[in-house]
Amino acid sequence: MKIYYLFDPLCGWCYGAKPALETVASQYPVELTPTGLFFRSGRVMDADFAQYAWGNDERIERLTGQAFRTAYRENVLQGGGQFDSQNSLLALTAVREMAPEQEIAVLSALQTARYVDGRDNADLSVIADILQTQGLGDIVPTVSDPVTEDHLLACIRFGQQLAQRLGVSGVPQLVIEHDGGWLIVPNQALYGDGQALLEYLGQFNDKNGA
Repeated sequence: MKIYYLFDPLCGWCYGAKPALETVASQYPVELTPTGLFFRSGRVMDADFAQYAWGNDERIERLTGQAFRTAYRENVLQGGGQFDSQNSLLALTAVREMAPEQEIAVLSALQTARYVDGRDNADLSVIADILQTQGLGDIVPTVSDPVTEDHLLACIRFGQQLAQRLGVSGVPQLVIEHDGGWLIVPNQALYGDGQALLEYLGQFNDKNGA
């Protein structure tokens, strides 16, 4: 069994799925698979978009229990910065190349920095500080390396092709490659503590002939 997690670092619903993803990743290898949803979006966080985003985030918080703090609303949504996941995705790609076992922890740290601490995770200086805090300071110079960008573009192409093949139109989405076929994990299983998701995945694990 191989598990792919289709996502984007700026997706609020992906933040809502954070606890479940961490639970699954503690038991199974999970391949982070960006689809480029907000990659090079060209969008600026203006007042109208900030209001729309906050309304959506409040709904995510009600449904998942994941907190969107005031610091996020004041510093990020009202900060007028770029709404673009390129730099976060470059950082995650660099981590995958040099310390793949920490990739999900870095995604979690990027999400917490944005939605809890109110730090703009599209900002390279913020990303560099997060990597340093995670003990990955050596990776910082490689984030802006053209080779890292090439690897990221290849990952996004794969993610888009996989989504198209399976008829997946949004993120987050967990998909399983199992016994020569593909399975789309029911999305509601992503919004909880992850125990229901572990039970679902248990039927496909190696003990059952994956």
